Amino acid sequence: MIKESLKEGAVRIPSGCAICGIIDRTGRRFNGADIIESIAVMRDRSNGLGGGFAAYGIYPEYKDFYALHVFYDSNESKRTAESFLNDHFYIETSGRIPTEKTPSIRQQPKIWRYFVKPNRYKLQESELTGEEYVAQCVFKVNSCFDGAYIFSCGKNMGVFKGVGYPEDIGRFYRLEEYKAYLWTAHGRFPTNTPGWWGGAHPFALLDRTIVHNGEISSYDANRRYVEMYGYACKLQTDTEVITYLFDLLNRRHGLDLETAAQILTAPHWEDVDRMPAQQADRIRTLRQIYSGALITGPFSIILGFNGGMVALNDRLKLRALIAAEAGDRVYVASEECAIRKLCPQPDKVWACEGGQPVIVYADLEKAHHEE
Repeated sequence: MIKESLKEGAVRIPSGCAICGIIDRTGRRFNGADIIESIAVMRDRSNGLGGGFAAYGIYPEYKDFYALHVFYDSNESKRTAESFLNDHFYIETSGRIPTEKTPSIRQQPKIWRYFVKPNRYKLQESELTGEEYVAQCVFKVNSCFDGAYIFSCGKNMGVFKGVGYPEDIGRFYRLEEYKAYLWTAHGRFPTNTPGWWGGAHPFALLDRTIVHNGEISSYDANRRYVEMYGYACKLQTDTEVITYLFDLLNRRHGLDLETAAQILTAPHWEDVDRMPAQQADRIRTLRQIYSGALITGPFSIILGFNGGMVALNDRLKLRALIAAEAGDRVYVASEECAIRKLCPQPDKVWACEGGQPVIVYADLEKAHHEE
C-alpha cells in the first residue's frame, strides 16, 4: 500500500489523460457546451490535477490584438508584470477573466486578460516581427517575473485552464458563453510533474496550442534542440517542448504542417529504405537536418492554430486517436465514446494511423462574410 505521506512525483503512475477536439470546417462558431460534454465522458482518464481548453474565434471584436491570459499569485506580482506590459505594449483594454464560483475549484490565482499590440517604437528597435516580439516578451515575463505567468498570447483565441477536472474547469470559466469554430480540451493525469495552474494543458505560444496524452522519452534531446533556438523551457514538461517544436518548424522555419509532422514522427530507417527513391531522399534529408526534433515514446496530440487543427500520434500508435466526420464538423478524441456522446451516428469514423497527421482547416474567409 502506498503511504499517504508520499507526494505526487515520489511514485510513478501509469498515464491516463484525455484529449479531444471539435472543428467546424465552415468556420461557424458554436459555444463551449459540446466540448465540455465530450471531455467529461472521459473523466476516469483524469485525476483532478489539471484540465483545460483552447478556443479559436472567440474575440472577433479584438481580432487584431494579441489576447494575453495571465495568472498572478499576488497583487505585487501583478503590479511588476503590468509595469513591463505597459512599457512594451499598447493595451487596448484589460480586466479579470469572468469566472463562476465552483466548489471543486480552489486556490485559484488571479486571472487577468489583456488585449494588446506591440509598442511600435520598441518593435522597431527590436528588429523582430510582431509575433517574435510578442513571443520574446512572453518568455521574459514567464522567466523573470516571479508569480506572473502568461499562459495564452494569440490573436482571436484563448486558453482556459487550471487545477481540477476539465468539466469543472469549463464551468469555472463559463465557456458556454464563448463561441468558437475550434475547441480542444484536455483532462490531465500527471505522472512526472505536479498539478498546478500553469502546468495544466493546453500549452500555448502565440496561436499554437497543444493538448497531449502520454509522454516523450526524447524530452532531453528535444529540449536541448529548441533551446539552441532561444526557447526557454522552464516547466520541465514534454508538452511545453512539443509546442515549441511546432512553433519552430511551422512559424519560424516556414515548413508546412504535414512536413513538420513528418519531422516529429519520422519513419524508422528500415521503412525509409523501402520507400520510392525520391520520397526516401526527402525523408532522409529531413531527418538529418532536424534530427533533434524527432519525438519518441508513446503520445497523442492535438495542435490547434488559427484556421485549423492537427491530430497526430506516435509512429507506433501507442496512444491511439479516434477521428470522425459528421456534416461540417470533424471530431478527434482519445476514445470513440467522447465523439458518439455528441454525434451518435457520424458519417465516418476511423482510427488515426501511427505518425500520420489528420489536418483539418476551417474556411474563415467564408465564415467572415456570412457573419
